[in-house]
Formats: sequence, structure tokens, C-alpha cells
Amino acid sequence: MEVILREDIDKLGNRGEVVKVASGYARNFLLPQRLAVAATESNKKIVEQERQAHLRKEAKLQSEAQDLANLMTGTVLTISAKAGENDQLFGSITSQDIADALEQKNFKIDRRKIQLEEPIKTLGDHVVPVRLHKDVTTEVTVSVVRESE
Repeated sequence: MEVILREDIDKLGNRGEVVKVASGYARNFLLPQRLAVAATESNKKIVEQERQAHLRKEAKLQSEAQDLANLMTGTVLTISAKAGENDQLFGSITSQDIADALEQKNFKIDRRKIQLEEPIKTLGDHVVPVRLHKDVTTEVTVSVVRESE
């Protein structure tokens, strides 16, 4: 069965593409979830209009993300934490802690956009990538210092 995708679907295709799928997959999953529509001529025209609108919206979001990335370039966040011997932290610095520190500097960033491989567990400077958009990534420096007692 041929369907037109209304969203990007991993391992299947991108928005607006006509793909051939099993009829059961289309009938039981893609169509009820509104991820695709049947590939008729009228639906092709409608989906093409939706695709154009989506591209305009995506371009606007990308330019806004690029502007934010330019503002964030060179940002240094200082987070204090308790540390023991050998500069090991008693806890760890997570993406939520970094998001809170960014919010104090008036950057409202969702913690899921902070690409932290694993929590920071040592003192020092750490470069953390922040993915603002699928095509726009910037880096912030997180400086972890010993908390004064």
C-alpha cells in the first residue's frame, strides 16, 4: 500500500515522501496515528501544501536557534559543589543543573537539549554541547569549583 508520510519516521522516510508499506502497518499504525495518509492525488496536493508550510516554519525555528547559539557562544557557567580528595565530587552535575545555571543567565533551555554524555563528577572546566535545533549546536563551558564551607 502506498502512503504519504506526514511526519519524519525513522527507517521509513521523511515528511512528504510517498512510501510503500505493508497494508496492515498502514491500516493499524500509520493512518490511526495520523502519521500518514493514503496516496491519492488530492492527498498529494494537501500534503505538499503542509510540507511547504512546515519548511517555512522549520527555517524560522532554525534561524532563531542560530541567533540564540550566537548569543550563547563563549558562555561560562560556574557551578559550585562539594568535593573530596582528588577533586572528585560527592554528587554529580547533571543536565538539569546546567539548565538551571543557564536559566540564571536568562537562557531558557530544556535539559533534554543539553548533550551531556554522562554526569560531571570532577572539578574543573568541561565543555558541554547544547543542541538547540537539529542543525544548530553550540557549546558552553561549565566550570565546576569546590564549594566553600
